[in-house]
Amino acid sequence: MTEAVVDEGDLIAAAHAAAAHSYSPYSDYAVGAALGFADGSVVTGTNIENASYGLALCAETVAVARAMGEGARGGLQMVAVVGPADKGGGEPITPCGRCRQVLNELAALGGTDPLILCVGAQETRRVQLSALLPDAFGPASLD
Repeated sequence: MTEAVVDEGDLIAAAHAAAAHSYSPYSDYAVGAALGFADGSVVTGTNIENASYGLALCAETVAVARAMGEGARGGLQMVAVVGPADKGGGEPITPCGRCRQVLNELAALGGTDPLILCVGAQETRRVQLSALLPDAFGPASLD
């Protein structure tokens, strides 16, 4: 694995900044995500809720959609995910199952296994995406 170009602290700060733009009037659970790429670029997203609850978008999915909309097709090295420090006992937040799959799609396009920074109030857990989504279904599964 190549050395990360994006600094963990900077990526976490970008995720916190993204969370400030959350539209979460129903859950009051603001989430921010920041994707760090091998070229040093960072793309962020925040959760967007909807009165029709099933139409809500997670921060990670928004960030991946933004990145792919801007032409990213690989190079994903690191992802930071932050939630509200006053919810869930301040425990680190992890991507939901759908977001793990969405992140895997982008990572698989570049053959990477990004480090996921799961940020809590007092602790940041560092885990590879492959550990969060073992035996993932991805583009190679269709060959």
